[in-house]
Amino acid sequence: MSVSRRALLAALIASSSIAFAADPPKYPSKPIKFIVPVPPGGGVDLLARVVGQKMGDSMGVPVVIENKPGASAAIGTEALAKSPPDGYTIMMAYTAHATNPLLSKLPYDTEKDFTVVAFVGYIPLILVMNPAYPSNSVKDLVAMAKAKPGAVQYASGGAGAGAHLSGELLKQMANVDITHVPYKGNAPALNDVLGGQVPFMFDTLPTSLPHVKAGKLKALAVTTEKRTPLAPDIPTMVEQGWPGFVISAWYAVLAPAGTPRDLVARLNAEINKAVKDPDLQKRMGEQGIELVGGTPEEAQKFIDSEVVRWRQVIKEKGITAEGR
Repeated sequence: MSVSRRALLAALIASSSIAFAADPPKYPSKPIKFIVPVPPGGGVDLLARVVGQKMGDSMGVPVVIENKPGASAAIGTEALAKSPPDGYTIMMAYTAHATNPLLSKLPYDTEKDFTVVAFVGYIPLILVMNPAYPSNSVKDLVAMAKAKPGAVQYASGGAGAGAHLSGELLKQMANVDITHVPYKGNAPALNDVLGGQVPFMFDTLPTSLPHVKAGKLKALAVTTEKRTPLAPDIPTMVEQGWPGFVISAWYAVLAPAGTPRDLVARLNAEINKAVKDPDLQKRMGEQGIELVGGTPEEAQKFIDSEVVRWRQVIKEKGITAEGR
């Protein structure tokens, strides 16, 4: 073989090797980390696990749940903000994501440090009380609080979450002095209500309703506009004299800012595939969870509207991150 032919062959081999090396790896090629900024248990964790399982089955790689609780989701959210924008780290955000910047200084920028991937759904809230306490209605609870200003406590999964905002709305609308006791998530908060350490809380319907049915908790109200078919005997807050008291916990998946659009599109498609699964829709619906899905743009628009809504409520009602 002549020198020129050898050189040409070597050049062809080299160029093909370079082209092969430059070929991007197929996505996903390794496990995807799914941050849950609360402890195990509760609505955020539940949804992340069922959606993550469906995503992993469809994408062919494990979707690994990583609970990073604390500071009303700020610890887990900061971890997401500092993660590489490569499609391998996502997070299940919830109501506190929209309210945290309204309540305190954060180690990240809510508007600039994240890419919204998809809206997941809603979960109604239920006002539950330990049976050892005498109240059997919201009116009774308000009377108990007025009789002992500052002494009646309510638990929540942290400042800014639906449970906290519901408690503060009750405090303001009923003109009562009740004390917020924040936890690192709804699950440990609920444990203390079950144990009687704290009298009551607003919790997500799926986690508290089984305890109500078992007689371990009393249900005083739901925060939906109309009674839920899952517990038609439980009146709404509106029915009991609190017009406009309608709150649902909501959930959306985020990725770090700068995540490539094609990866966001792929993740969005997989999340939508998961939440539209008929079996999952049925199972979650039986627990009161409404799975929604949609585009990243729709999810971003919703979160922006929540910031506007709660900014007005927090300012008008004087809600603070007390006890964070």
